Amino acid sequence: MQKLIGLVRRCVEDYRMIEAGDRIGVGVSGGKDSLALLVFLAELRKYNHNPFQVEAITIDMGLGMDYSGIEQLCKDLDVPFHLVKTEIGPIIFDHRKEKNPCSMCAKMRRGALNQAILERGFNKLALGHHYDDAVETFTMNLLFEGRIGCFQPVTDLDRTGVIQIRPMLYIHEKTVDNFAQRMELPVVENRCPVDKTTKREETKKLVYELSKTYPELKERIFGAMQR
Repeated sequence: MQKLIGLVRRCVEDYRMIEAGDRIGVGVSGGKDSLALLVFLAELRKYNHNPFQVEAITIDMGLGMDYSGIEQLCKDLDVPFHLVKTEIGPIIFDHRKEKNPCSMCAKMRRGALNQAILERGFNKLALGHHYDDAVETFTMNLLFEGRIGCFQPVTDLDRTGVIQIRPMLYIHEKTVDNFAQRMELPVVENRCPVDKTTKREETKKLVYELSKTYPELKERIFGAMQR
């Protein structure tokens, strides 16, 4: 825990993600990444020299997923929990029958999350993207969109006035997996009909295969993005 908190703290300090008095909403999907981030920020607030508040926000997609384990985790961490119910899943899969649902789903989830952040008066939104996510996003943009770019560690959402932060960028996915298992985090089963069949999953496998031949591939891509 202390080693990982140290990595989160370093990322936060390197990019000046958290300031005194911040009210941070953590986007908790129920996956291991967002749950780990929630634990890290709840722990970091005990020691950070800039006092800040942490609350969890979960967007219920309307797919029948059980979030009671997350609610209990939040109680254990002394973190307020907000569950926002939507019909995003049924709209995309049942009514619109989207052939390429991921893009629209991401936009609708982002919209619901941003609205929830504004309604509750948070000034920052923390997302659980890690080291591997950054590398894969860069690769996806290059392969599928023909552009060089990735998400930023800190993003100012101009239209809302909310600032997005990604405090786990220095932590690898395998490390997050091990942490989630050791801490027995209440990971929610993903009931999305297209889970594990997305372009991101395809890219993840490609990067994994390339890394067998070029072991420092991820480090080189991440370093290039930082520079």
